[in-house]
Amino acid sequence: MAAMPTVHDTFVLRRRYPKSPQRVFRAFADPAQKRRWYADAAGHEALSYRMTFAVGGEEDGRYAMGPGTPVAGMELASASRLLDIVPDVRVVSAQTMTLDERSISAALITVELAPEGDGTELTLTHQAAFFEGSDGPQMRKGGWEALLDRLGQALA
Repeated sequence: MAAMPTVHDTFVLRRRYPKSPQRVFRAFADPAQKRRWYADAAGHEALSYRMTFAVGGEEDGRYAMGPGTPVAGMELASASRLLDIVPDVRVVSAQTMTLDERSISAALITVELAPEGDGTELTLTHQAAFFEGSDGPQMRKGGWEALLDRLGQALA
């Protein structure tokens, strides 16, 4: 199978949540809270999830893709390293993803939190290289949109 060209993409998503930056940050920093809105997301079953929230820490998950997804029955795995953390302000991570043990992407993900009125504006910047057999930029963006919606529900 000939290698396909790598696709590079950047997208930025913004959400406003009616909670303080400290509360939104906890949803990223606390492993149990993050698992609820991130790892246990609809469309797949979390087979394993662990996170050590510290600079240099790791966040890893393995998921069985559900019947409503284009890759039903396949195993999706993500491995992240936390590169920068400023409490209540920013989290930066580098993430690789595999589908059935085949590398599909590498990304730099920056989450920034800023006070806005009585709430928080979250800005997520996702910069990635997508490889053969990947979900591609549009599906990844849609996945993050759904995750940020789930974060909003978890914060309610």
